[in-house]
Amino acid sequence: MRRLLESGGEGAWAYAWPMQRPAEAIREQSMPPAVLLIEDEPGIVDFVRRGMEAEGFHVQAELDGATGERRALSEGFDAVVLDLMLPGRSGLEVLASLRAAKPSLPVIVLTAKAEIEDRVAGLDAGAVDYLVKPFSLAELLARVRAQLRVATQQGTSTTLRGEDVEVDLLTRKVQRAGVPVTLSTTEFELLVHLLRNRGRVLSREQILSAVWGYQHDPATNIVDVYVGYLRRKLARPESPAPIDTVRAVGYRFGHAG
Repeated sequence: MRRLLESGGEGAWAYAWPMQRPAEAIREQSMPPAVLLIEDEPGIVDFVRRGMEAEGFHVQAELDGATGERRALSEGFDAVVLDLMLPGRSGLEVLASLRAAKPSLPVIVLTAKAEIEDRVAGLDAGAVDYLVKPFSLAELLARVRAQLRVATQQGTSTTLRGEDVEVDLLTRKVQRAGVPVTLSTTEFELLVHLLRNRGRVLSREQILSAVWGYQHDPATNIVDVYVGYLRRKLARPESPAPIDTVRAVGYRFGHAG
C-alpha cells in the first residue's frame, strides 16, 4: 500500500499525517466538514479516511458508484472525493448526476486516469479539481480545503466583480469586459482570493497559505509564477490585467487610484 500511494519518494509520504496548523483551524468550526469518499480500493479508502479524520474531517465512504451517488444526492455532504473507475456506475455518470441535482457541491476527482483527455473530460463534466494517483495526502487535503473555502466564503452571492472582471463561483466561469477567460483550477482560486481582497495588498505568504493551503518552501516562487499566468490570461490589447505588484510586499487586485 505504501508503494501505491507514494508520490515523489519519502518526502511525499512524510505528508501522510500533515501539519497541525490547518487541522486546528478546521477543528475551531462548530461542525467538522463532512466528506463522502467514493472509491473502490479498500486500502486507499482506509488511508484517506484515517488521514482526513486525523485532520478534523468527518469522512464516509462507499465502494461503488451507484451507492455513492445515492448517498451524495440524499445526504448533506460538504464535498465529494470521487474515483472515475467504479463498479456499478462510472465516476463520470455519478459526476453528471451530482452536477444536475447539486451544482454547488464540490466534487474532486481522484483517479489513476492521467491522460489529458481524461482530465478535460472530468473537469468539463463538472469536477472542481482533478488529482491523479499516486498522490500525496497533503495535496488532497489542500485541494479539499480550497474548495470548502470557496463554498464557505461565497455566502448567498455566487458572483464576484472587480474592475471589469466577473467571476461566477457556481459555474466557475470568468469574464473580463464580457469576454470569457479560461483558467486552470489554481488560477481560478488565485483570482477568487485576489478579488475577495480587492484593493488590499496581500503578501506572497498570505496568498500561498490561502490558495495552496499548506506550507511550501519559503523561497518558492510559485505565487509569482501563477500571478504571471493569471495576468497573461486577463490582459487585453488595450488594458493590462488589474493586478498590481507592490514592491517588496506582494500583490493587489485593482490599480491604485
